Amino acid sequence: MPALWIAHVKVTDEEAYGRYARLAGPAIAQHGGHFIARGGRYVQLEGNDRPRNVVAKFPSLEAAEACYRSPEYQEALSHARNASERDLLVVETSE
Repeated sequence: MPALWIAHVKVTDEEAYGRYARLAGPAIAQHGGHFIARGGRYVQLEGNDRPRNVVAKFPSLEAAEACYRSPEYQEALSHARNASERDLLVVETSE
């Protein structure tokens, strides 16, 4: 079943987060993921407001988790850790 990787982000260091973004995209693609929302307009209806919202679609929950745990994504993530406040989850779709 396909899965969505959903990130809610507040960037605190644009330069470092830019390094994350340049590395994360290829790591996500390498695991079969593609972006369906990246930034863009949004309406916060409940919960914590994080101005950057990203959704990537993967072929499966396992592929998304493998991406997250991969050396390539962990290298990217090392640039985001002190450059952002993030929430990230993966959820299976009903497709």
